Amino acid sequence: MAQNVYECLFILDSNRYARDPNGVSDALPEMVEKLAGEVLANRLWNEQRLAYPINGQRKGTYWLTYFRLESSRLSEFNRACQLNDNILRNLTLKVDPRLVDTLVAHAKGEVVAVPVASDDASNSDDVVLDDTSSEEASEETAEAVAES
Repeated sequence: MAQNVYECLFILDSNRYARDPNGVSDALPEMVEKLAGEVLANRLWNEQRLAYPINGQRKGTYWLTYFRLESSRLSEFNRACQLNDNILRNLTLKVDPRLVDTLVAHAKGEVVAVPVASDDASNSDDVVLDDTSSEEASEETAEAVAES
């Protein structure tokens, strides 16, 4: 059977996560490993107010995981997510094989060079993606708008 790489974004119960961050976060890769999968990246993404309450919760802890799993076991993984009381919601997407290395490296916090396609072959500049570049760019844009 074919193994695919998946990206899963979990919304975790913030109260349970605050009480036992390691216990809650360690259970996520265990679910993948029990199904003979391999976790490629696993990290806290954000904690924020939810757009609408889920199970009475107004805040959620967003957790991002990339993993490799046989496609036939994905339904078992989704069922395990539904049975886990720490998970309020989750979304699992199949990652295009051409993007796996870039997305996993970015999730691990590594600086990634992405080639930029251009009409002129002699201009082979790379764009560097990291977590701060987009935030700094948006802050600079906001400052420029405020000044005008």
